[in-house]
Amino acid sequence: MKPTIDFHSHSTCSDGSLDPESLVTRAFQKGVTHFALTDHDTVSGVAQAASVARRYDIKFYSGIELSCVWEGMTVHIVGLGFDLFSDVMVNACESQQKVRIERAEIIGERLHRKYKMSGVLELACEKSGNHAPGRPHFAASMVELGYVSDHSQAFRKYLGSGKPGDVRSLWPDLQTVVRWVVEAGGVAVIAHPRKYKITMSKLRRLVVDFTDAGGRGIEVVTSGQKQGETGLLSDLCRQYELLASQGSDFHHPGANWCELGQNLSIPSGVPLVVDHIRSMTSEPGG
Repeated sequence: MKPTIDFHSHSTCSDGSLDPESLVTRAFQKGVTHFALTDHDTVSGVAQAASVARRYDIKFYSGIELSCVWEGMTVHIVGLGFDLFSDVMVNACESQQKVRIERAEIIGERLHRKYKMSGVLELACEKSGNHAPGRPHFAASMVELGYVSDHSQAFRKYLGSGKPGDVRSLWPDLQTVVRWVVEAGGVAVIAHPRKYKITMSKLRRLVVDFTDAGGRGIEVVTSGQKQGETGLLSDLCRQYELLASQGSDFHHPGANWCELGQNLSIPSGVPLVVDHIRSMTSEPGG
């Protein structure tokens, strides 16, 4: 039976709506056989997710989605199969969480100063629990407080690319983030490369800089991808001798276009991240 792999998902430990146990349970219900929890800049949910995955006999791999800056834009790097308790990853997560807290304070201050939005930061912090709030928490807070009608409007007017809530300069550079993953014993993967609003020539530059830094993979398939993009990204893998990964980027139930394990098949003939990680260790996930 062909495995169903999903190496990109989020829980309540970052900006997802399901806790790690519920997320893995849903993955099992959707037929996922190989799974990674890749919360934003934290691994706080990985141990719990791994425990639940063992219950369902799901092959589980450590994961994280790290934010960085490349040529002035925010890029996300998924780390897979690393040592969860390595000093470099522990320190990386601490550093990224400090950045996220500082970033949240800047976003809250900008929204208050420019648009007289009061209480947004406080409510976003409440919604994020023990974790640093991200832009989705701000969006939900703005909806609840009546400043916008829905999540989409919040991003379109205030939080999206180029808007006041888009704070980029605090993130480390691409090379630093890739180095963290590699030194922790993992595989670095460019997340959802076609979601970045860049030309193909710029994407190729990103791939070159990424591989020069030690990156090994591209997310060839993700939810909401346009027809033909999977083949294009598979060709990039072949050209630059990179590994192919796949992930739904699942955040919450109800989005049929973004469901765990759905429509994530990679074309044949492309080397897979999952095979590489399995060859690295007999204990997936570290």
